Amino acid sequence: MHPEKFSPSGDRIFLRGLTAECIIGFIDWERRVKQTVVVDLEVPVDCRRAAVSDDVEDTVDYKKVAKRVLAYVEASEFKLVETLAHRLALLLIEEFGLEWVRICLNKPGAIRNSRDVGVVIERSRADLTEAAAARI
Repeated sequence: MHPEKFSPSGDRIFLRGLTAECIIGFIDWERRVKQTVVVDLEVPVDCRRAAVSDDVEDTVDYKKVAKRVLAYVEASEFKLVETLAHRLALLLIEEFGLEWVRICLNKPGAIRNSRDVGVVIERSRADLTEAAAARI
C-alpha cells in the first residue's frame, strides 16, 4: 500500500453490519456457544487518488478488509467485546497500513429488553506502537 493514499483529506471507507459468529463472553455458557457479533468500521483513505486512477491499488480494498475482519472475529475467543474490538483495530492498522480505524462492535440481544450492546473505539498508529512496546 502507498502511504500517500491515506492523506488527511477526511475521506473514509466504511463497512457496516459485518456479521460473524464467535466465542465471546465471560459467563460459562458463553464460553461454549458461538454468539453473533456485528462490526461496523471506518478507515481513512484518500479517494481522490483512486478516483483519478480508477484502480483498486490506490485505495483500501474493502473486500479484503471485510474478509480479514470476518476471519479474525470468527477465530477469536475473547471474554470482552472491548478486547475483541481493540485487538481487531490494531490488526487492521498493522496489516492494511492505516493511520487510524473506528470500530463499533456489538452483541445483538446480549441484554434483555435491549436490541444490542457493544463498544465504539478509535485507535491510531500510535496505539499500535504502544502495544508493540508493551510486549517487549
